Parts: sequence; C-alpha cells; structure tokens
Amino acid sequence: MTVVRSLSVMPTEVVAAERTSAYAGLASRTVAFALDAAVINLVAWAVTAIVALGFSLITVPEEVRTVLVTTGVVLAAVWAVGYFVFFWSATGQTPGDRVLGLRIQDERMEQPIRGRRAALRLLALPLSALPLCAGFLMILVDDRRRALHDRIARTTVVYVPRERPRRTAR
Repeated sequence: MTVVRSLSVMPTEVVAAERTSAYAGLASRTVAFALDAAVINLVAWAVTAIVALGFSLITVPEEVRTVLVTTGVVLAAVWAVGYFVFFWSATGQTPGDRVLGLRIQDERMEQPIRGRRAALRLLALPLSALPLCAGFLMILVDDRRRALHDRIARTTVVYVPRERPRRTAR
C-alpha cells in the first residue's frame, strides 16, 4: 500500500492513497457474528454446567443461590462485552471475523480501533437493530458498506487479503 503523508493532517494520521481491501457485506458480517455468538454461548454454557455441577454436590440456601445466579448473569454479560471489545481493539478481528477474513478498522487510518471506540461500537450495535434492523440495512446502500453503529464509531469492516504461504527453494 502506498502511504502519503500530508501536512494538513495530524502527525499520527496516515491517509491511504489506494485501497487494498474490499468492504465486507451484510452476509459475511452476519455469519461472522453468528460464529462469535456461538463461541460466547458455548463458553457461558460450559461454565454454567460446571458451576451447576458443583452446586449440586453441596447444599446452598435459596438466598445465596439467587445472589449467585444474578452474579452469573452479570459475569456472562461482562464476558460477552469483553470478548468483542478485546478482539476488536487488539487485532480488529474476533475469531468469527478471522474465519471469514474480516477486520474492523478505523475508517481513516485503516488500523484496529482502540478500546473506547470498540466499546462505543458495541454499545451502538443495538441501535442498528431499531427499527426493524434499518441500521443494518444501511450496509446494502452505503458506498463503504457501513451500518449505523459503524458510522457512529467511525469504523469500516473490510476483507483481509489472504496471505499465501511462500515456497522455499529446495
């Protein structure tokens, strides 16, 4: 990729002269999200099963059980939020995104987003579902295939070019 530095932009801002990746569409983003939801749920169910097995072996008062269930629900929500924020801010790819070759990036700098912006993107995600998923349908008409939450967080979702393994000379 050719990089152009301009005096009119901040020193840390880099403007790409030519795009090297295509923007990801609705179908691939939906499949990636479904894979991530499956990972999140499988981990939550496995932890729940282990905890339930442990509590089946001991007697716990009903009040304590209620507190523990509430704590478990809160921890499951923190796990789901942490999953997306961590992966989006670390590499720009959740495991589901990696399987489909997608990456979430800053719309101007084409780099993974920071933690605060990842959290903002996740918090804005439900807004795309209101009303009648209109925010997601924006992907179909936007020139950069951005949903409402992408516009709010100033992100784009692109296909990552697959690197082929290099052959070594024998």
